[in-house]
Amino acid sequence: MEKLIISEQDIINAICVYISRKKQVTPEEVEVELMYDDDYGFSAEAYVDGRKQVLITLNIIEALRLWLEEFLHRDPYVGINLVLDDEQGIIAITN
Repeated sequence: MEKLIISEQDIINAICVYISRKKQVTPEEVEVELMYDDDYGFSAEAYVDGRKQVLITLNIIEALRLWLEEFLHRDPYVGINLVLDDEQGIIAITN
C-alpha cells in the first residue's frame, strides 16, 4: 500500500470526530490543540463545553484509525507514525 501523509488539519479533524462520538456532540463542538514535547512526545487537548480532555499518542492514533476507515475507506491497521515537521507542523505518515 502507498504511503499517505496526513496533514495537521486532518489530524485535528480526526480527533474532533473521535471525541464527538465519545461525548455525543457534533464534531463542530470540539476544539483541539495538538502539542509536542521533547520529554512526553505527541499529545492533544480537546475541549467540549469548556471541559478539557488530554489525549496521548495512542488516542491520536486511535482517532486516525477511525478517520482512515470511515472517511478515506483505507485500511485502519496500517502503521501510523506521528512526525513533527518544521514546515507542516505535526503530521502523520502511514506505512
